[in-house]
This record gives sequence, structure tokens and C-alpha cells, in this order.
Amino acid sequence: MARVPTAVIAATGLVGGYATARWTKKRPLGGVALAVAGAVAAKGWQEKAGSATAAALSGAYVAAFAGSHPLAKKIGAWPSVFAVAGGVALASWVAVDRRK
Repeated sequence: MARVPTAVIAATGLVGGYATARWTKKRPLGGVALAVAGAVAAKGWQEKAGSATAAALSGAYVAAFAGSHPLAKKIGAWPSVFAVAGGVALASWVAVDRRK
């Protein structure tokens, strides 16, 4: 069975975490979705590319989450979430997923 690329998991975590928080009106629930996807992505990063890459991409994931908030004030919530999710997905693909 084919594995889901870590880029997809990370992007889904950022978008899904925001969507969950917004539509349920329960921010902690969105945080759980964000954290679970982040942990799954980090495990994949570590298995495929090692601890240093996993640490760097995990930092990028957290920075993307944090950075989406001030960015949202400038371009809107959904565009901000999609922008940071795309950035993390691209970094994940470049560092991990394209290495088959």
C-alpha cells in the first residue's frame, strides 16, 4: 500500500486544524487536529530523512502555524492558511518526499 506523502500530511494538518477550529468553534479541538497531523508528519520526516530534517521541518510547521496569524491580518484567514500550508508542503516535498 502506498504511503501518504509527508507534504500532504503537513498541509492537511495546517488546513484541517484551522477548519476544525473555525467550524466547531472549539479552538482546542483545532489544536488537537494540528498536533496529531504534525506528529504523524514528524514521524514520517524522521523515518525518511533523519532527526535533523525532522527537527527542521517540525520547526517550520510550528512557525507556519504561528506566522499564519499575523499574515491573516494582511491577506485574510483562508489565504493565510493556504499560503503557509503550501510553504510547509513544499519544504517537506523538497527535503523528504522527492527522495524515493
